[in-house]
Amino acid sequence: MKGKLPLLILVGLLASSAYAASPQPVAVYTFTCNGNAFERIGSCPDGGRPDSLIQGSDGNFYGAAQDSMEGSSTPNGGTVFSLTPTGKFTLLHTFAPGVNKTYPNGNLPGLVTEGSDGKIYGITLFGGVGGCNGYCGSGVLYRVGKDGTGFQVLHRFCSQSNCADGGGGPLVAGNDGNLYGSSSIGGSGGTIFRVTPSTGAYEVVVNFDYATIGGFPSGLTLASDGSFFGLDAGTRGENLFHYTPATGALKSVALNFPSFNGLPSRPAGSLVFGANGNLYGLYVIYARSGEGLFEVHTDGSSFHLFPFYTTRGGGGSPDGLLLASDDNFWIADYNGKTGYGDIITLSPSTGTVIQTLTIFGPAVAVGAYPAEIIQAKDGTLWGSTYQYGNASSGLFADGTVFSLNAGLPPK
Repeated sequence: MKGKLPLLILVGLLASSAYAASPQPVAVYTFTCNGNAFERIGSCPDGGRPDSLIQGSDGNFYGAAQDSMEGSSTPNGGTVFSLTPTGKFTLLHTFAPGVNKTYPNGNLPGLVTEGSDGKIYGITLFGGVGGCNGYCGSGVLYRVGKDGTGFQVLHRFCSQSNCADGGGGPLVAGNDGNLYGSSSIGGSGGTIFRVTPSTGAYEVVVNFDYATIGGFPSGLTLASDGSFFGLDAGTRGENLFHYTPATGALKSVALNFPSFNGLPSRPAGSLVFGANGNLYGLYVIYARSGEGLFEVHTDGSSFHLFPFYTTRGGGGSPDGLLLASDDNFWIADYNGKTGYGDIITLSPSTGTVIQTLTIFGPAVAVGAYPAEIIQAKDGTLWGSTYQYGNASSGLFADGTVFSLNAGLPPK
């Protein structure tokens, strides 16, 4: 027994040092609402449930918080904000209910991006048109200055007959100085639209046709040559599409996602480029718990699926796929092992889990339920959580913005 004691102490010390070496997130800013943590009912002056971030050309972070009031299953409002790397928060815009709570300038903002004019552009999920309540309408496209001035609605989605102008979708800055987005609704099977920052003009540049090239496109992924890749669905199954803004050409290649014991598989989410220049994405299998990585060349060749990775006995709920400066994929998993979220690192060569960071929870300073993470220019990871965090008495936390130094090299 005496001989075993030093070994046990050594094992304990090694385990402790390994745990201490695990990167720990820091809550840079916490969104608080008026009310108590038990009832979670009250107004949120700076917003609540913050969504994914971007890092602007000025080095600051920008994002949108989904609501301005907690306490119902149908939250309303939302804000746009900026945050310096040291945690200085600035409220840029609040989406107001307007007359009869129709939210004429948008309701529930989503992802934001920076235009070539240095302004922040984004979409809302609802509002903009209709007269019943804030959930009428298909949302708006807006822009606002980085100092909060000049808020402007550029387009109200589905404002044309039969939604010919399309619905909203995440915006991507193109190499030509314009912004592009795709919508799974509108037109004859979804659209790709363009926004010109110099004029604020909105234009549908592609109408998908489910019967021919496919429809219901995913988000756009920018290639180095200024063209875009994405996924759609058609009569042939799931397709890889390629859109070239300079010529207006749209090409589509069937990917032939396989079935597993009679259960079909399909892609989940958008594509990202790997360090090898190939496209990667995540896939799911119908009625089967799990997620997996797939890889395909830009011409649609060499398509293959990696085996499922598992968290909490399944695939969890991954949000986004980030190629970090270590050439691995990092994923924010909304649920994760504990049900409150993880950050997962995946190998691009095998699709297997390299590490899982279980760092979120209702009693943790950074909160729970992480959104898509980004990598800042200095190599640190930044993200947000949709709920919880620490708050003073008389307030409750409704999500955070956090940073995580995982020892990654600068971008």
